Amino acid sequence: MIEGPYFVLVVVGVLGAALVAGVFCAFSAFVMKGLAALPAAQGVAAMRAVNVAAVTTAFMLLFLGSAVLCAVIAVVTVVVWPRAGGAELLVGSALYLSGAFGVTVAANVPRNEALARLDPGTPEAAAYWPGYVREWTRWNHVRTVASAGAALAYVLALT
Repeated sequence: MIEGPYFVLVVVGVLGAALVAGVFCAFSAFVMKGLAALPAAQGVAAMRAVNVAAVTTAFMLLFLGSAVLCAVIAVVTVVVWPRAGGAELLVGSALYLSGAFGVTVAANVPRNEALARLDPGTPEAAAYWPGYVREWTRWNHVRTVASAGAALAYVLALT
């Protein structure tokens, strides 16, 4: 059984991964669908505004803090290796670090940066927009599942 400060660390890890999964799920479930329904110039402008607004202290603390926490949980697990739950803790950390954080850095952010370089009213933006929505959302589904899977793995480690 995981106990003491390690228990608290894992519970906070569950909460962080689950909250991030919820944010990503909202984007996959309805935000991107709503933006995709707009004319391209409006969708591009709205998504650019969302990308700027997302870089808030609260979200960055949640998203990056969860990544740091997952890394700490992985290191502590390797060092301490609890009698129960060690594998689940490592799986949870790997899911979040690769599937949520890693995919964000490797797939979603580069698409956001490319979108930011486009003027919303141009033909280039209109041509880029449908592929952006499709690919960004596909990778966001991966982030959603990975974050939720990390939370689930951490919960399983606690049981």
